[in-house]
Amino acid sequence: MAGEKPGETIIKIGISACLLGQKVRHDGGHKHDRFITDILGRFVRFVPVCPEVEVGMSTAREAVRLEGDVSAPRMVGVKSRDDWTGRMNTYCAKRMKRLEKANLSGYILKKDSPSCGMWRVRLYSKGVASKIGRGLYADSLIESFPLLQVEEEGRLNDPRLRENFIVRVFAYYRLNNLFTGRFSRRAVVEFHTASKYLLLAHSPKHYKQLGQLVAAIDKYKPSDFWDKYSTLYVQALSVKTTVRKNFNVMHHILGFLRKHLTDGDKKCILDLIEDYRRELVPLIVPVTLIRHHIYKYNIDYIMDQLYLSPDPKELMLRNHV
Repeated sequence: MAGEKPGETIIKIGISACLLGQKVRHDGGHKHDRFITDILGRFVRFVPVCPEVEVGMSTAREAVRLEGDVSAPRMVGVKSRDDWTGRMNTYCAKRMKRLEKANLSGYILKKDSPSCGMWRVRLYSKGVASKIGRGLYADSLIESFPLLQVEEEGRLNDPRLRENFIVRVFAYYRLNNLFTGRFSRRAVVEFHTASKYLLLAHSPKHYKQLGQLVAAIDKYKPSDFWDKYSTLYVQALSVKTTVRKNFNVMHHILGFLRKHLTDGDKKCILDLIEDYRRELVPLIVPVTLIRHHIYKYNIDYIMDQLYLSPDPKELMLRNHV
């Protein structure tokens, strides 16, 4: 993209253009999301798309809706009955090829949209609406990029879903960097090692499977290993964290500090972990104290763990979970 500097770290997220404040909706308005632009936008570069405008619809324009069968819905003008299905499907196929080159790490879609809605979009059958549809563009996106981290903006109002999505986006970016070009066994082992506690906080089962895969890396062709590892890694982080899993992970990490801590320091950390388990304090509180002691005593193995800093602290994701 224009304006990028050599070596610059850029995480790119595709997004429904209306969420950035662009006036592209059928009523000539937008759905500007301030968290997305003012906070998340400080750390990522957005690739805006409005499928309805790009397919040739005007702004303002007649509203469209999904009709027919859930497995093959049609996009139809509400009043004119113009059928946009063929044009939208043709557009989507071409747009996916362009997005392939964009190297996206995530995508944020506009909820309820007949083009961009990911879940529970109104689908009309015999004049009756049921919230069982998916937007034509969203369906094409998810089908074309099954590992891409995709979420609706409405669900990002939930602190836990927001935290999970953004952690996955940053992790997916790091994962893609690992497998860009030729990769070495050593680089994979280092990446997997640094991911240990992040993976355990999501899915211990997947962490075990990934470990077995890494141990057998020499048995795979590079492309096969990339495919298997990436798929399992994304599946692991798609499993939501829980208080119990975070509680267990922090106790595991604390084991590396025990011989360095005074009884008072140890009690303070344990009390905060217990307060987190009882949901009296957010996750950021015990993690910050643990991280302080890890850096204080220079515990190399744990210093590199992505669990301690999975995303920029300015996003304050762990302040609310």
